Amino acid sequence: MHASEIRPDVIERVLAMRGAEAVLVVDPAKTAHVIVDLQVGFMREGATAEVPVARQIIPQVNRISRAVRETGGVNAFIRFTVDFDEPHYWEPMWGRMTPEARAHFLATFAPGAEQHALWPDLDVTLEDLIIDKTRFSAFIPGTCDLDAQLKARGIDTLIVTGTVTNCCCESTVRDAMQMGYKVLFVQDGNASFDDASHNATLSNMAGLFFADVCTSDDAIARLRAGAPALVAA
Repeated sequence: MHASEIRPDVIERVLAMRGAEAVLVVDPAKTAHVIVDLQVGFMREGATAEVPVARQIIPQVNRISRAVRETGGVNAFIRFTVDFDEPHYWEPMWGRMTPEARAHFLATFAPGAEQHALWPDLDVTLEDLIIDKTRFSAFIPGTCDLDAQLKARGIDTLIVTGTVTNCCCESTVRDAMQMGYKVLFVQDGNASFDDASHNATLSNMAGLFFADVCTSDDAIARLRAGAPALVAA
C-alpha cells in the first residue's frame, strides 16, 4: 500500500481558503463510485502495464462498492480501451509510438482481449455499470459515455478509485470537477508506480480544489451518514 501523504503547505493553504469545516457532504442517491481501469492488463503480475500496488487496493475498492449499493448509489467500472478505428483517432498518443508498441497495446486493451477484462477479484454485480473509455480521462466527449450515463441517473458526486493515480484517475477527476461534479478521491483506493507520484496527485487534488482527499473508511462513513434510513434497514 502507498504511504499516502499530502504536503503540509498544501493542507495549510486549503484550510486558509476553505476553512476547516468545508467538508463535502454526500447524498448517496446522487453518488457514483467510479472505478478506473482495474483491469487484468494493469493488475496481473507480468501484465503489459502492471501496477503492483493496484492489487493491494482491491479490498478498499470492494468495500466502497458494497457501501454504494447499500446506500442507493451507482458503481461504474471503467475500462481503458484501444480502438484505432474510433472516429477521433488519438494521434498524439498512438502516433508517437512505434508500430510494434501500438500493436502491443491493441492486443492488450482491445475489447475482448484477455487483459482488457476487469480484474476477477473485483466485486462486480449485474446492477453495476461497465463503461469503456479510449482516453486517460473518462470525460472526453466522443470517447466515453460516462457523463451521459451519470447525468441520466441524477448523479452529482463521484467517489474515485483505481489506477494509475497520477494518470487516468487524476485526469478523470480534473475533468469531472470542471464539469460540475463533486469528487471524493480515495487515497487508499488509488494506486501508482511509486509513492512520490501517488502523493503528488493527492496534493494536486486537495490543493487545487479538484477533490476532497479521503480514506476509504471516510468515504464509506460519508455515504452512511447521508442515508440513515437505508443503513438502519
